[in-house]
Amino acid sequence: MQLFYDPEITETTMRFSFSKEESRHIVKVLRKSIGDTLQITNGKGWLFTAEITVADIKNCVANIIAKEEQPRRKYKLHLAVAPTKMNDRYEWFLEKATEIGIDSITPIFCDHSERKVIKPERFEKILQSAMKQSLNCYMPELKEAITFKDFIQQDFTGSLFIAHCEETDKKSLKSQLEPNKEITILIGPEGDFSVKEIQQAIESKFIPVTLGETRLRTETAAIVACHSVAFINE
Repeated sequence: MQLFYDPEITETTMRFSFSKEESRHIVKVLRKSIGDTLQITNGKGWLFTAEITVADIKNCVANIIAKEEQPRRKYKLHLAVAPTKMNDRYEWFLEKATEIGIDSITPIFCDHSERKVIKPERFEKILQSAMKQSLNCYMPELKEAITFKDFIQQDFTGSLFIAHCEETDKKSLKSQLEPNKEITILIGPEGDFSVKEIQQAIESKFIPVTLGETRLRTETAAIVACHSVAFINE
């Protein structure tokens, strides 16, 4: 099954047109024609089956013939991850986290961050592509980039963790996780969180955790954290 994405479709939509780019892909690349069916999601949990009524490479039109709502996961995961020096590493994290299962992502700028500018439009495209590839009907929310200080001053619910490499008292993340919970995990930049940031997080009720015996890259640590949460909830 190939999944298409259109955020404008709702459960009451009966007929709609694909974008010019999607229309060309459907008609010219996939060679779909009138009467063929497609699977589409709006990224909000709905899976639609649509039948092509106009097979035009500039304006492909389809009618909705069936729909169903995909159940949500029983847990919620929010990862706040510092952008990596190399953009492709962060994009890899976004892709894999979407495939594994994540609800929201916040890029955070830290004391040791080498990258202070991101391209949210590019990140959104990575999330869309990964959602479609993994046949998931829920699009992860990419939140606005924010400083570490401002992030931890927000009101949070659920379990809060900060993963860091400092030689201090830390618990294993896996030992702290419980199924069916709301979870927020902080992952620092290549130079790790500063001692000051770690202390600020602890004062804001974040529990210091370790992700294993080895020192992990930022994007690897984020994926390990994401998979640990998914594994506990299997």
